[in-house]
Amino acid sequence: MPLRSVTAGIVVRRGRPADAEALARLRYEFRAALDPARERPLAFVERCATWMRQQLESECPWYCWIAEHADETVGTIWLALIEKLPNPVAERERHAYITNLYVRPAHRGGGAGTLLLRQALTECDARGVDAVLLWPTPRSRSLYQRLGFAPPTDLLERRLSPSPPHGVTPAPEPA
Repeated sequence: MPLRSVTAGIVVRRGRPADAEALARLRYEFRAALDPARERPLAFVERCATWMRQQLESECPWYCWIAEHADETVGTIWLALIEKLPNPVAERERHAYITNLYVRPAHRGGGAGTLLLRQALTECDARGVDAVLLWPTPRSRSLYQRLGFAPPTDLLERRLSPSPPHGVTPAPEPA
């Protein structure tokens, strides 16, 4: 069932394969605003839309929701379910990874981000998720904290050196 924010006129619905190109454009807007893009916009949107379409067509562990305002796509969130190894203790055997929570700047502050995140968390509850992981931007941290996220005390991370995705030729560096 779509979630609605009456005050802001925002409707949240599940992403569909036909949304892949619009979702890929949102992904580019989001990431290119945080770090310099190393891939040309059209090449990225094509590559990303292909991947997103495949995920939205299949019964895979990826879920996506879209926030719309007056039939315009204004935001998105993606959720991946991660199976844990079976264990004999009283602990759920699934984690979730939330990524790409993005609302276009003109629509921020109207409740779209909260609606998207609540929809993803509702799905986590329905799927029996033990823990939800994500990497917030500095701007999104307060939203996540309002909905119960806190820094983990039992998680370690090892970053690997950055490189372009497989099969991607980076855009030339400016001279």
